[in-house]
Amino acid sequence: MDRSLPQRLQAWGFSWAGLLDNRHGEWWLMAQMVLISAHLLPAFPSPAAFGLSWPPLCRVLGLSLFAAGLLLAGQGALNLGGSLSPLPEPMPGAPLVTAGAYGRCRHPLYQSLLICSLGVALARGSLLHLALLLALALVLGGKARREEVRLCAAHSDYPAYRRVTSAIVPHLIWLDWRRGPSDPEPL
Repeated sequence: MDRSLPQRLQAWGFSWAGLLDNRHGEWWLMAQMVLISAHLLPAFPSPAAFGLSWPPLCRVLGLSLFAAGLLLAGQGALNLGGSLSPLPEPMPGAPLVTAGAYGRCRHPLYQSLLICSLGVALARGSLLHLALLLALALVLGGKARREEVRLCAAHSDYPAYRRVTSAIVPHLIWLDWRRGPSDPEPL
């Protein structure tokens, strides 16, 4: 299964036309990547700008959350195996995965990104990074809704799975929706 990058991109559905018209959700992925990359920015405003010394315990908790998010991402990626795609478009012919990390929530990779983002915000004590976390939650919620339209079309048992399993973060309205087949379609 050793593929070159161009072959892998083609298998995922990437194309120049898709970047122009968002046919496979490329714009959601681009927004996600910009927000993730922005986490590399320094803290702004830094706690020192307010005359505060950010507690070492917050830094340790933040780094621990970041590490936990990475472990959860690894578990989710392993559970998906060859079905893994960065686009909100299921891989053609891929089986529906509902075990492992996908037994905990329907989008554990998105959940892990939010946990990592929360860890960065807590470790840095930065309002900018808190805003990046909130923006990432909005983007991932929208991306997941688009993905679920395709998953419902590809897997007849997806609506039943959706009714009983939280989306990204249990009990948070934008990040947890459980609908039946007669409910309005997500974005």
